[in-house]
Amino acid sequence: MTAPNDGSKPQIRQDVPTPARMYDYCLGGKDNFPVDRAAVLAVHKQFPEGVHEARNNRLFLYRLVRFLARDAGIRQFLDMGSGLPTQANVHQVAQRFQPDAHVVYVDNDPIVLAHGRALLADDRTTTVIAADMTEPKRILGDPETRKLIDFAQPAAALFLSIGHSIVDDTLLRDMLVTVWESLASGSYLAFSQVVGVDQATVDEGNEMTRRLGLAWRNRTTEQVAELLGALTGAELLEPGLVKVVDWRPDPDQPLLAHVDEPLRPYLESVPENQRSMECGVVFRKP
Repeated sequence: MTAPNDGSKPQIRQDVPTPARMYDYCLGGKDNFPVDRAAVLAVHKQFPEGVHEARNNRLFLYRLVRFLARDAGIRQFLDMGSGLPTQANVHQVAQRFQPDAHVVYVDNDPIVLAHGRALLADDRTTTVIAADMTEPKRILGDPETRKLIDFAQPAAALFLSIGHSIVDDTLLRDMLVTVWESLASGSYLAFSQVVGVDQATVDEGNEMTRRLGLAWRNRTTEQVAELLGALTGAELLEPGLVKVVDWRPDPDQPLLAHVDEPLRPYLESVPENQRSMECGVVFRKP
């Protein structure tokens, strides 16, 4: 993974949690701080299914990218809000099935960018761009993006577990539509985010994350479907908009790393009646 070329040194704050580092902690990663771990545990006091759903989303990423590379023949990937490098990264999964696959990661979290600068400098097929994903035109026109992705050919745009990080519906809709319209026929767009079983649960989750200092907006499944309805001509792949654990499940896929001791009880006793979950969907552009 090559580094951004602006030469700046990321400023990494350790006094406020970030979604990328919280997600890393849920996946068994080590690139997080006490404030992130405390935030994750605070979330789990109200929503004990959180770590389970975060890990389900990462397993979904593997099955999704495997399908796109192995079955659909996609060799170009744009990963918006990619998060910290962890297990089964997009380029690793894609290049297992398409060795010449190109991947552009996009994130604006300083610790993600720092890792992007530190990873394999001789990988000329993968890059990380320091950008706000709500500015899709800038990302699509970035020289690094254009060097690795030919938008005249089929590509895959991934928006995985990022919808809840964009509070404004208009910003989220415009971002999705702008990227969708840039894609060639035969391309794919995947999306996932945390949803609540009803509006009261959504409101409770949003108030909790606000108190933690996070820019966050859970939605209902119906609200997500309405936003995605703006993708003109999108062909919905089976099984549609579902819990990510139910998107083409594979019990034999690679497992994730173990989590730290404080999170293990939450994995061992997932509530039967979950109030929040990660839902995902995949579209094809005819």
